[in-house]
Amino acid sequence: MCGIAGEIRFDDHPASSAAIAAMTDRMAPRGPDGEGLFLQGRVALGHRRLKIIDLTERAQQPMVDNGLGLTIVFNGIIYNYKELMAELEAKGYRFFSTGDTEVVLKAFHAWGPDCVSRFHGMFAFAVTERDSGRVTLARDRLGIKPLYYAETAHSFRFASSLPALLAAGRASGELVDTDIDPVALHHYMSFHAVVPAPYTILKGVRKLPPATLMIIEADGARKQHRYWQPDFVRHADEAKLSFEDWQEKTLDALTLAVKRRLVADVPVGVLLSGGLDSSLVVGLLANLGQQDLKTFSIGFETVGEERGDEFQYSDIVAKHFGTDHHQLFVDSSRALPELQNCIAAMAEPMVSHDAIGFYLLSQEVAKHVKVVQSGQGADEVFAGYHWYPPLMNSTNPVEDYARVFCDRTHAEFGQAVDPRFVDGDHSRAFIAEHFGMAGADTAVDKALRLDTGIMLVDDPVKRVDNMTMAWGLEARVPFLDHELVELAARIPPEMKVEGDGKYVLKEAARKVIPKEVIDRPKGYFPVPALKYLRGPFLEMVRDALTSQAARDRKLFNPAYVETLLKDPDAHLTPLRGSKLWQCALLELWLQQNQA
Repeated sequence: MCGIAGEIRFDDHPASSAAIAAMTDRMAPRGPDGEGLFLQGRVALGHRRLKIIDLTERAQQPMVDNGLGLTIVFNGIIYNYKELMAELEAKGYRFFSTGDTEVVLKAFHAWGPDCVSRFHGMFAFAVTERDSGRVTLARDRLGIKPLYYAETAHSFRFASSLPALLAAGRASGELVDTDIDPVALHHYMSFHAVVPAPYTILKGVRKLPPATLMIIEADGARKQHRYWQPDFVRHADEAKLSFEDWQEKTLDALTLAVKRRLVADVPVGVLLSGGLDSSLVVGLLANLGQQDLKTFSIGFETVGEERGDEFQYSDIVAKHFGTDHHQLFVDSSRALPELQNCIAAMAEPMVSHDAIGFYLLSQEVAKHVKVVQSGQGADEVFAGYHWYPPLMNSTNPVEDYARVFCDRTHAEFGQAVDPRFVDGDHSRAFIAEHFGMAGADTAVDKALRLDTGIMLVDDPVKRVDNMTMAWGLEARVPFLDHELVELAARIPPEMKVEGDGKYVLKEAARKVIPKEVIDRPKGYFPVPALKYLRGPFLEMVRDALTSQAARDRKLFNPAYVETLLKDPDAHLTPLRGSKLWQCALLELWLQQNQA
């Protein structure tokens, strides 16, 4: 796991080593074990390395193969790299390292950009071709690994982090356009703070969508290709499968996904929240024979009647499977000083309260292991959220989905922001467009496709990547194994939404984990102090939103902000998030990044 960066020039100037250095320096936490720079005429590549596979210097990056005329920077892990290496060796390729980076490089030479269809893993990479001058960028199917880009008058730059691109602009004098993008702002304020690719909150920065290849020719011509999309249509050959059959298929596919994610030359732990999903990962690892498995949980202080930890459930799982368990309790006196550091670790503004939780948990976990498995993605893949069951009989699924999921109506968005940003109901139009696409049979299927391909990518998955990589910790997500996602998409929706959601997964889990964890009330990663703003948290928010920087930016309507400040608890989103924190987080992120 690493951080990658690059620049391609389209004028007579060589690529800027200063811009690459600025980007890799900004991403140093993503790769504390090494750094590298490749500079050849109009192309420069940079890399920060976290050593997980092939811990020797033979696997250092940027990796150059002069014989093939290719150079690569790679962020991620290819779980089936050993099988691919054997296949490539049978074709006559010879390897100088024992890691997955060289496998990606030679697979690209053997099969071209379509090599991505052979990879089981999470990845973002760039391959440069010496002879043609062509550069290919790629991102994994579920967008687990990030890839941002920015264009200047004469160059194209990319990086694993948006702030890295801002740093490159400042170092080179070719500044990125930091004006607020009105479409992205609408999504941030309305679509539960999810800003879908290619947009980011800044006009001058874009991100490569998941499952996408971008090919950049020497003259700057570009083309994009989406290489994967799960099919949410029932298959005729599976029509007679029983509920028990689907349970067995689910458990088999998840077991394989968990097993794949053990590939490493260092120990692998688990982030154990105490919920069904992470508990099931622990149980399957135990069944696979993992010894001395390290598990980690975090909790916060209670605010009012809202409990801030789920230790009672994580303790059940840890005891049942005899894990080496670590509990981390964080009171607000520790969380508040770390908030600015947490925000600095965000590639984009992340309003979810549990970002600080993952940040602090990762800080602790990184002292013990460099790789963890996590339960993220199960709710989106197996229909665990409360908005799915009502869609089973919906006659207006777009409206029903938007009413539950969206943070604000378009009318309230118009009250919240400066009038110059109000130019259409982009979020509702986006939902309607996706629900109208072919390839999903029912309203639930349409919602699951949207949540898996969009919301999951730019909310929980991005959050986990950013917060773990802030401490040089690699997080692996077995529920986003693409074969498991494909399987889940074909399961009849009623087998997922019944029993308060994730029905087929819950029933399959009874063969693996204690029933107390399965039949408990649905939980989440609670950080009450950011939902019910009090004391120093409220003062920090007030200072940010009334600062000179905020007044100069004129992003929010002052009257709207004042209404939120007067009674924060009265202004929660349909998904029970703080509207005040949402506004403040965006302003704090912009100030942190001097945008």
